[in-house]
Amino acid sequence: MDFVDQVKIYVKAGDGGNGVRSFRREKHVPCGGPDGGDGGHGGDIVLEATERMSTLLDLQFQQHHIAKGGGHGEGGNRHGRSAPAHVIRVPVGTIAREMDTDDILADLTEDGQRAVIAHAGRGGRGNARFASSTNRVPTKCEPGTRGEEYWIQLELKLLADVGLVGYPNAGKSTLIGAVSAARPKIADYPFTTLVPNLGVVAVSEEQSFVIADVPGLIEGAHEGKGLGFQFLRHLERTSYLLHLVDVSQDVTVDPVEGLQALRNELKLYNPAFAKKPFAVAATKLDIAGDCKNLKKLEAHCRRRRLRLFPVSAVTNTGLKPLVRFLGEQVAKLRTPLKKSV
Repeated sequence: MDFVDQVKIYVKAGDGGNGVRSFRREKHVPCGGPDGGDGGHGGDIVLEATERMSTLLDLQFQQHHIAKGGGHGEGGNRHGRSAPAHVIRVPVGTIAREMDTDDILADLTEDGQRAVIAHAGRGGRGNARFASSTNRVPTKCEPGTRGEEYWIQLELKLLADVGLVGYPNAGKSTLIGAVSAARPKIADYPFTTLVPNLGVVAVSEEQSFVIADVPGLIEGAHEGKGLGFQFLRHLERTSYLLHLVDVSQDVTVDPVEGLQALRNELKLYNPAFAKKPFAVAATKLDIAGDCKNLKKLEAHCRRRRLRLFPVSAVTNTGLKPLVRFLGEQVAKLRTPLKKSV
């Protein structure tokens, strides 16, 4: 299945039905009064989040969504039927923006959450509504109002607690496969990961957290180079970041310069990334050789007071302390949210 995380759709809520002008024309009913019914309301356009979907692929092929209009009123005080809402199902984590104004119409972060993104037109009143003691023969009736319509940009941002950030081939896919049940594609060439991957990491029987692996970054990713810029939005919802730095003996990028470049790319893309807490994982410890790169990175992290975890996802070296630490950080970040609720 293709992973589609951005799509443009057109939505049109239903128009309200017209009210009608009518008078009683029954035998043996002299001076029949007004009996025009009201028009029915149109159908709203509603977004509904569901965990059964993981991509916006379906909406890429069905871009136009039009709700039904309300029925018109009739004589005999018969009101028009109101139309049902037109429901569009999207993955959890979807944001809807109006394209002309860039206003956020909905941000769906829970399964089953709903939001009206286009309000329907109201049904018009029939002339029976305007009858009074001073106006016994009203001829006025109202047309239904039009439903809202516009183009909407749907954007999917994955919901995860921890985001993995690193250069291509830094070992992100291998790590997420070692600590969770996720099975991402792993190969010995850059840009193996072409779409984001999610995995659930079990810290204990009572605690778990979600980890996200996005395609590797390269220098200039914030300008659209490589694949990183396209998927960096999926890290915006994460509460904690883990920077993966390759310390193998054959790596071509200096580990300290690589870490600084990663931090700079994130900051240039979105300054809010600079405020997110993070730790560093030195990967590929099993092929680190004389550990010259590891020692250089350790010295840098000591000076900056950064938490560093030397790990090898192939041999499972250092994974338990890393998972335990990440679980503690996620629990701390979740606690203020529970208190505020």
